[in-house]
Order: sequence, then structure tokens, then C-alpha cells
Amino acid sequence: MKPVPFKSGYVAVLGKPNVGKSTLLNFFLKEKLSIVSSKPQTTRSNFLGILTTAHYQIIFIDTPGLHKPKTLLGRYMTAQARQAVKDADEIIVIVDAANGIRDEDLRLFDYLRSQIQGSAGRSSQVLVLINKTDLVSQKSILPLVELCRKNFPAAQYIPVSAKTGANMELVLKKIVEFLSPGPAYYPRQQLSDENERDIAAELIREKVLEFCRHEVPHAVAVELIEFKDNPPRKVLICANIFVEKKSQKKIIIGKEAQMLKKIGRAARLELERFLGREVYLELWVKVGPNWRQDKNFLRRLGYDNN
Repeated sequence: MKPVPFKSGYVAVLGKPNVGKSTLLNFFLKEKLSIVSSKPQTTRSNFLGILTTAHYQIIFIDTPGLHKPKTLLGRYMTAQARQAVKDADEIIVIVDAANGIRDEDLRLFDYLRSQIQGSAGRSSQVLVLINKTDLVSQKSILPLVELCRKNFPAAQYIPVSAKTGANMELVLKKIVEFLSPGPAYYPRQQLSDENERDIAAELIREKVLEFCRHEVPHAVAVELIEFKDNPPRKVLICANIFVEKKSQKKIIIGKEAQMLKKIGRAARLELERFLGREVYLELWVKVGPNWRQDKNFLRRLGYDNN
């Protein structure tokens, strides 16, 4: 019997903000690597999640949601998502069953259509997932599928719930089916191209978003200033939490520093789960006025397309 060739490829995961892209990635990797929040524009950079088996390697590109940028940071995020479309061998588009098809979805469909026109067979490598089906009635799903089919040509339209796992095995089967024979680009044990420092900073930011979700979501950035192993099994992590206004700093610190302590406790537990080691965490809150429009500050934080 002829051996089955090893397959590999890059799969861009696209959709409007807060549609479930990071949840999908974490589901397939069986590990929380990409942060999740109910706030839009949580993901700010393309994030690679790597799934490797004996027969294939899928490199998922978790992208920021495509949106109309209002800041330099927003332009960086949009450029990241557009670059992922160019680099990908396959594309997954996610829409939100609970919110229906909105103008943002239609704009994304239009953009993708412009990118795949003239590319032979490119639409046959696109999956449209109707996510969050656990939040809607079954009878409302079929009209959404038909609306997607009407507005965009794709290989398949699959209702899913990345949260519960409904139909996710079918999605994985289709992704593998569309992959071409190729090498493993990363070692088998590697789950991401991000290092521990970068993921740690994102996990801290997730906890700020979780506890201060209404006040400061888009104005928060986290900069790790120290990440040091202290034998035998303890990690020292020191980080700055940046916001744009003094009023936001007061919110994150809270009365008698109670909010910052709450964020610190939750972040430390998440970091210990991720690192598998005891963590000593120190956090400071600082004001970086209008940092989302500061090119040098964005570069310092790693938000740089050049």
C-alpha cells in the first residue's frame, strides 16, 4: 500500500471582532494560548497556533478582527489580518449566529472576494463557519447558512460551536482534506511561534479586560519588564500595565489597590497554569497618553508592521 503523504499548511482564521476566532484556536490546540474576551478587538497581532499529528501539521493564524481603523494601533491590526489572507493556504471565515450577518461580515466577504478573484480554486479552500450555534434555535441556523452562501462562494458552510465543540471535528476533517502534501514547518511539540514572555503579557492583559471590561478595554497594553526563572520552580514576572488616562489608572488600581490585587491574583493563577511553575507576579499601572497613536511606543510594544 502506498504511504499517505504528510500534509501541512497555513490556515487564516478571519471574522469580525468577538466572533470566536481565539476560542476556535484554543479548542483545536487543547491549550489556552490565545486570549479570549467578550470585548471586541482583543486580538491585536497575528498569532500562530500549531497543531501537529503523525499525519499533518496545521498552522492556524489567529487574526485581529477586520474593522475600520481609527488609530495607528487599529491600522496595524487591520494590516495584520490582511497579510494573513495573503500568506494562507486555506481560509476560515467565522460569522456569529447569535448576532446574524451584519455589515461587517458583508464587508469581509467583499474583501475576500476581491482577493480570491483570479486565483484558480481559491474559493474551494475557504470554509465559512456559523459559530455560537449553542446560543440560537436550530431553525434560525439554516437561513444564516443560506445568506452566507448567497453572499460568498466557499467550499462549505458549517454551523459550529467552538465553545461546546459542536461540529468541530468536521471542521478539522475538512481542513486536513484541503491541505497539500508538505513538510512540518515546526517541531512536533511546539504549539505557537510566540515565546513564553509574549503569552504571559497577553494573559495579564486578558485579566485586565475581564475585570475592567467596560472602562478601559482598548486603552490597555501590557509590557513585560522582567521574566526570570528563580530555582527550583519559581518564576519572577514583573509587568507594566499601560493606559491612556489617569482616570483609567485609578480604575485599574481601585480603592486601596483592591482591583489591582484582584487582577494580579487571577493573572498569577493563569500564568501558573500555563507555565506549570509557581509564579511571583508584580504589576505596576502607568499612563502612556494617547499611546495607540504613538508610533515609537507601538514599536516598543511589538505592534510594528515593518
